[in-house]
Amino acid sequence: MSTKIHAVVDALGNPLRFILTPGQVNDITQAENLIAELPADHVLADKGYDSKALRDAIVNQDAVPVIPPKKIPTSALRLRLVL
Repeated sequence: MSTKIHAVVDALGNPLRFILTPGQVNDITQAENLIAELPADHVLADKGYDSKALRDAIVNQDAVPVIPPKKIPTSALRLRLVL
C-alpha cells in the first residue's frame, strides 16, 4: 500500500496546498481541488493533467493553462510532414 501526495506550488517551488490520497488514485482526480480559488496568472502541469475539464477550470479562474498534450493528433503530424 502506498500514499500519493498531490501538491501545488508557487513559481519558486514553495508549497501552497497538498492533498494525500491512496497511491492508486489518479493525479487528475485532485487537480481541480488543488487549484480552486488560488490566484495565478498561469497554471503549469505535466501531460498527466491534460483534460478539457481542467483546462476549462483554469480558464474560469482567469488563468492560462500551460499543459502539454497527452498525445499529438495524427492530423497534426500529417500537417507537419507536409510543411
